[in-house]
Amino acid sequence: MSKPEVSHKLDTKGLYCPEPVMMLHTKIDELSAGELLEVVATDPSTKRDIPKFCGFLGHELVEQCEKDANFYYLIKKG
Repeated sequence: MSKPEVSHKLDTKGLYCPEPVMMLHTKIDELSAGELLEVVATDPSTKRDIPKFCGFLGHELVEQCEKDANFYYLIKKG
């Protein structure tokens, strides 16, 4: 299975709660339904906040992982 094509990227490295989710909220408003957004963060609270954000607002958290002290999220706009 091939990796889905990412439409947009959001780098929130070095920012702390609530900034990553605030930036995510602004960025996802720019996307069309079905587009994919990759978010990279360094704040561990995003492991809790981003899944809740997606669930509450009807977006799909396609993938999340941690690598080299960075947290990666792939979100499909609902």
